[in-house]
Amino acid sequence: MTDSYVYAAARTPFGKFSGSLAGVRPDDLAALAVRGVLAKVPGLEPGEIEDVVWGNANGAGEDNRNVGRMAVLLAGLPTSVPATTVNRLCGSSLDAAIIASRAIETGDADIVLTGGVESMSRAPWVLPKPDRAYPAGNMTAVSTTLGWRLVNERMPKEWTVSLGEANEQLADRFAVPRERQDEFSVRSHQLADAAWTAGFYDDLVVPVEVDAKGNTLTRDEGIRPGSTVDKLGALKPSFRPDGVITAGNASPLSDGASAVLLGSSAAAARIGADPLARVAGRGVFALDPQMFGFAPVEAANRALKSAGITWADVSAVELNEAFAVQSLACVDAWKIDPSIVNTKGGAIALGHPLGASGGRLLATLAHRLTESGERWGVAAICIGVGQALAVVLENVRETH
Repeated sequence: MTDSYVYAAARTPFGKFSGSLAGVRPDDLAALAVRGVLAKVPGLEPGEIEDVVWGNANGAGEDNRNVGRMAVLLAGLPTSVPATTVNRLCGSSLDAAIIASRAIETGDADIVLTGGVESMSRAPWVLPKPDRAYPAGNMTAVSTTLGWRLVNERMPKEWTVSLGEANEQLADRFAVPRERQDEFSVRSHQLADAAWTAGFYDDLVVPVEVDAKGNTLTRDEGIRPGSTVDKLGALKPSFRPDGVITAGNASPLSDGASAVLLGSSAAAARIGADPLARVAGRGVFALDPQMFGFAPVEAANRALKSAGITWADVSAVELNEAFAVQSLACVDAWKIDPSIVNTKGGAIALGHPLGASGGRLLATLAHRLTESGERWGVAAICIGVGQALAVVLENVRETH
């Protein structure tokens, strides 16, 4: 067994639903991320990439089933570079990195490109195929943008509640008040804006030309630096008349792509760069579907056990902010210092293009550790239908 390492990462800016990236196909976004990460390692001959593992939660439209292979071809890589697409919903691109790290550690590959993409703006509507030709009744088109669709009637009703209702239930269970959720959301916007202003994302994000006029998106589109608790407190609940979940304390529908290059230590010469971080531990966990927001708690605990460390060793956490309430529930359960969580902003501000978010988390974590010189970090993400993934990274550059 050998170790696997993160060598480089890049992503597009994340666009708002029906925003600047709505006119860009998901396969084109994915190709941009592929070219972006390879630009970080110009010494790497693209034909040296032994596999591409790509995440995508939709696949029903322009994703074209295997969007990973489409990205390889559209990015101009040699046709000899293979690719697969994995779907673990919100965790897809983190799953892709986990799969790649295992392939490297077992010796099946030395260099694997991973990532993920989602265009929630361009997700199609689908029609169920009728039982017989020419049905007399009406057919209803179903959105593939987010959440359950064409649900099997044998599924228990408590499992198939909306994502928002599931998080209302979390708020009830853990007594997380609306004001605390809004405070967490304001923090996300403020830290995201500060990180962009300080230049943290300059080396991580590649611009996207969004139209024929040459207009370009260079920054995550959903950041609202002027957010305040009072402003968010004025928003109406989205899922219950007397609920606590609003458009302000949940991640928005988004478009974007991310890419992360992984390799063995022996691959450094071919890649032409030193690694950023070692993949030190992995964890996966599942529970009742409606409790998906709390699943990162055990996934991260398992990843820490795999790495042979404890929360006392961890200096940086990247937790996907699907909803403020589930993020707070996880942080409370871990009993960690909230100030180490999402210091460069989170999905509430940056956006959450489902298939791309795991790659963003992993890349941000690696660069946070490099910036701070601290040793250990955790990336974790909740996943619809009751799952979660987590990865522990060890900084392999200068540490404090």
